Amino acid sequence: MNTDTPTDTAVASGAAPGAPAWTDICAADDIVPNTGVCAHVRDRHVAVFRLGTDRFYAIDNVDPKSGASVLSRGMVGNLGEHIVVASPLYKNHFDLRTGACLEDAALSVRAHAVRVEDGRVRVALA
Repeated sequence: MNTDTPTDTAVASGAAPGAPAWTDICAADDIVPNTGVCAHVRDRHVAVFRLGTDRFYAIDNVDPKSGASVLSRGMVGNLGEHIVVASPLYKNHFDLRTGACLEDAALSVRAHAVRVEDGRVRVALA
């Protein structure tokens, strides 16, 4: 499971000031292993991926080359040591850990923190 500490400091309901704002997305079992889903989080389209049974990642869903909200529909896999999703439109590969585009750094997207609590997937924006 990807549990990186986010840099977001918005206050969630009941959270202490400066604490990350975690948004409930869905039940972990609602995401089929080795696929992604799109979620609307504070006016941002976020792609949430489940790899295997217990690894979750989140990146911006908007393909920076086309402007279309489609990255959650891409094929997931790996290129060497990078765990990636391939954009279904232009086939650019985005690292799910960092959001970096492997073909063109100018096309990188934001990566977001993900955690699973009580069987629920939660995301905090970067």
